[in-house]
Amino acid sequence: MAGIQASGVGSGLDINSLVTQLVSAENSSRSAPILRREAAATTTISALGTLKGALSQFKGALTPLRNLDVFSVRKTTTSDATRFTASASSKAAAGSYDVEVISLASAHRLASAPHLTGKTTEIGYGSLEITVGEDSFDVEIPQDANTLEDIRNAINNASDNTGVQATLLTGTEGTRLILTSKKTGEDHAIKVVASGGDGGLAALNYDPAGVMNLEEKEEAKNASLKISGFPVESSTNTVSDAIEGVTINLLKAEVGKEFTLDVSFDASSVTTRIQTFVTEYNNMQAALGKLGNYDAATKTAGPLLGDSLLRSVQQDMRNGLTNPVAGLSGDYTALANIGITTTASGTLELDTDKLSKALGDDPDAVAHLFGSENGVAARLFAQIDARLKSGSDLDSRNTTLKRQMDDISREKEALALRMEQVEARYRKQFTALDSLLSQMQTTSSYLAQQLASVPKAGG
Repeated sequence: MAGIQASGVGSGLDINSLVTQLVSAENSSRSAPILRREAAATTTISALGTLKGALSQFKGALTPLRNLDVFSVRKTTTSDATRFTASASSKAAAGSYDVEVISLASAHRLASAPHLTGKTTEIGYGSLEITVGEDSFDVEIPQDANTLEDIRNAINNASDNTGVQATLLTGTEGTRLILTSKKTGEDHAIKVVASGGDGGLAALNYDPAGVMNLEEKEEAKNASLKISGFPVESSTNTVSDAIEGVTINLLKAEVGKEFTLDVSFDASSVTTRIQTFVTEYNNMQAALGKLGNYDAATKTAGPLLGDSLLRSVQQDMRNGLTNPVAGLSGDYTALANIGITTTASGTLELDTDKLSKALGDDPDAVAHLFGSENGVAARLFAQIDARLKSGSDLDSRNTTLKRQMDDISREKEALALRMEQVEARYRKQFTALDSLLSQMQTTSSYLAQQLASVPKAGG
């Protein structure tokens, strides 16, 4: 004991160091299995999160592919896009049309007489009944707010005004009140009838069957055109009820000039969607592969290597891809028929030439292969959706692991409390030992002094 020199109270014993080392050693032996279980559970939870994320992302990519319309895309081309443009839905039949835009639809516009005193010009008070098409609303103009500006604001702020916009236009001749219909077409013409008050509002009357004190600056007109020689009218410049599934946006009129509108199947758009499907599947497969692979070079295993849940998910995906689609007949009943095959590593390859031929031969068959009720997209979506639902095997595994983490947390708390007790016990024991050693050193010193004072033999 004489070799120990430290900060003990009486003996020089380093109590703090001894207690810390002993507690640390005991804590390490007790905590090691707990930490191993915690690390394993944490790794598995993270791996399941990666699995869930990969499935969710692929599910999102599958969502639009379950719709037949996605694979029946139509495209439109026009010989002069400055005259009109067009778009087509999957309901549109392929065809070619000659389109002549005779006149564009216009919104009714009326203007008051000019007033040199500007927007503060007092017009009069009373009531205005404004009719747009079949709808009308009343505007009350009070005596103390009857200027051009007040009338404009009253019209625009009327709660039941859904059809007309009032503005002020100031030019060299003065300021005019402008009334413009919010919609184009003959059915949205404006009518204004003033009544009551001082009679000043009569300057704003406009009734084709009576007094017209406002000047018509733009006639309420329907669009007029011919499609393949047949006359067509529309209240707007967007014509959507002439050719089924086709919307034509009129831009410029020119009588006697015909321009071509072609509607056709958009094979390139469908090809892009199928390429995206292949890419997203391969992204998911890569994520799942990392979870279950073994790297011989680094001798590291994926966190779910040999896991039955991962194997089951991968098998479901393979079956969903490779099995023929029930209810289909003909040459295109499986993905391999349109050029999508599985490689040795489990990824997909796309033969674009084979896909192009399938789309050229029978685009509807390709659409049903993916987007029908029993199609590839529908069954893969259903499989993934079942995996991600509450109560699924994936959800149950996560729930079990979280319970394990809770148990481990409680074990760690219990161990920490146990170590506090062990530390207190060691500290008490070493403090008693330190006191005993101190007493022994005192006794030893006393005896040494006594023996030193005893005369030597023969002295």
